[in-house]
Amino acid sequence: MILLGSTGSIGVNALLVARRFGIKVEVLVCGKNIALLNKQIKEHKPKVVVVANKADVAKVNHSRVYSGEEAILHVIEEATSKLVVNALVGFLGLRPTLKAIECDKKVALANKESLVACGSFIDTSKIQPIDSEHFGLWYLLQERPVKKMTITASGGAFRDWDITRLHTATLSDTQKHPNWSMGQKITIDSATMVNKMFELLEARWLFGEGEYDAIIETQSLIHAMIDFKDGSTTAHFANASMQLPIAYALDEKMDEAILPHVDLVQVGRLEFRQISPERYPVWQIKEDLLKNPQRGVVVNAANEAAIEMFIAKKIGFMDISKIIINAYENFSDALPLHVSDIFLIDQEVRKYVGKNRWF
Repeated sequence: MILLGSTGSIGVNALLVARRFGIKVEVLVCGKNIALLNKQIKEHKPKVVVVANKADVAKVNHSRVYSGEEAILHVIEEATSKLVVNALVGFLGLRPTLKAIECDKKVALANKESLVACGSFIDTSKIQPIDSEHFGLWYLLQERPVKKMTITASGGAFRDWDITRLHTATLSDTQKHPNWSMGQKITIDSATMVNKMFELLEARWLFGEGEYDAIIETQSLIHAMIDFKDGSTTAHFANASMQLPIAYALDEKMDEAILPHVDLVQVGRLEFRQISPERYPVWQIKEDLLKNPQRGVVVNAANEAAIEMFIAKKIGFMDISKIIINAYENFSDALPLHVSDIFLIDQEVRKYVGKNRWF
């Protein structure tokens, strides 16, 4: 396989599954964690390695090391592997997804931004989702009429905060996720609920038009539910681990235990909560976005630009959602007609966010 984002949590789990099933890793792509990358190279012996920065090439213990986005696209095209695991973070992951599909490769997709920004131009028959929520929906789907699909959210770092304190939240506060440790951006996205809105939009592209929603399940043991038209509902329970969806992406005939079963007696009880726009203001555009999914590129670009400003301490935490909503309304006529339009709209939205004096 080709693994994009090898040193992140999803990449690390993908390599654990690859080791378990004896899957050869042809290409490793990572950002700046060269120390971990060198350990991965020693164990998995890839043919080619790509890093983010040219300055890091000399630090990598491999004879074939490249750097930059163009190098990622080149190695995808040249590699013989038919599976690309895309665990890159952000809009950076879109071009590799498009290149992999162009090269007739299957994409095990964890890069949310690919479908969020460019879903109308992506052949989803080439996509195997490895987010727990989309995997759960895929696992539950049957040949029965569906009324609604629901995914779950943890609620993020501020689910139990007094709402009046949210405007004082710092970058450090956003990283205190109640259930697990993830990368910086996705943990911020979890706190704003942008992450879950993106997952709903991904589900819309993966499974087609329909009714989609999300609720908070505080223990992250239920990942997805489907209401069928006959009045029944099924839920996908699993202990929180990316290894299960990754295992199915690497081996479609999965027939062995990947995780221990959830012991409901030990769990005792589950808690569910609504996602309120008061705590998560971005949620107020959720329904409109699902009706206009092509505008996902606007939301993604505004979110990434706003997060950069938040990290730089130019805006407060609650301003992230305000900026996204403002950009979404300002670019209401943004309708990409070609893949190239996606990149143009992305640039325009980032410029718009960057040049305004916010709050």
